[in-house]
Amino acid sequence: MKNDKILRPERLDGAAMNYAPVNELGVVLLFAQVAKRYRMRIDHIQAAFPDCIAYQTIGGREKKIRIEFEYRSKSFVAHRHDPRKCDMIVCWEHDWTRCPPHIEVLELRREFGLGFNVWILPVGRLYSEQLAHQSYNDGWTVPPRAHEGDLLLFYRSRPDHFIADVFRIAGPVRWERSGLTRREAKRVKRGWKATVDHFAAIRRVCRLSAPVHFEDLKTHRVLGSAGFVRGKMRGRRNASEYWPYLHDMIVKRNPSLRKALGRYAPERLGAS
Repeated sequence: MKNDKILRPERLDGAAMNYAPVNELGVVLLFAQVAKRYRMRIDHIQAAFPDCIAYQTIGGREKKIRIEFEYRSKSFVAHRHDPRKCDMIVCWEHDWTRCPPHIEVLELRREFGLGFNVWILPVGRLYSEQLAHQSYNDGWTVPPRAHEGDLLLFYRSRPDHFIADVFRIAGPVRWERSGLTRREAKRVKRGWKATVDHFAAIRRVCRLSAPVHFEDLKTHRVLGSAGFVRGKMRGRRNASEYWPYLHDMIVKRNPSLRKALGRYAPERLGAS
């Protein structure tokens, strides 16, 4: 094979599609496959909001459900839909951390066995030293699109330049607004903006006695062309499509960790 790069989305098993959807139409197709499992009877699908009207049998009675299809749940906001007129969002990936509690979210990614993403998070010396002595932290910053169950590979930047700590997100992702209060903001110059960051509890999965160094990633036949490597490990990057290669590299260097990483085996991610 001349090109070893992963060009297709994750492979699906037992689905009406060979590969994970890349748009809203794929979400609609997969929903039709799982609707019966949720005791739903689709009444009609339309171009206008909400996309679908279905009836769900709950406790022997049918309940009308107004459904909106989105590839990512956060697009509900971008499309300016009225949350009061929707009961459920069906999406491939649930990344809307501020979704109103009355709206149920059906994340199809989990329905087809792709229940986690893999993220690479760079940390400086101060935080890497903190991580090295922790097995649990109840409030670490995580990527906005991350969710409970995801795997976090912490990359220690200068002077180490390697991945040595593997954690998982052990609770719901929550968002918090940081910065000044409104009253305080009035006292500072115009143009100030509060920022929002996302936090979650994280729990250690394992520690690599033989770390994965940046030079190892850079010279790998596939990983060398990955965005997180070309970007010199800056930013919080989704590395899910490259997890089969990262997993292989980690386990070959740390054979004793195969069992610890069992629930995160590449085939559970859905990679071919």
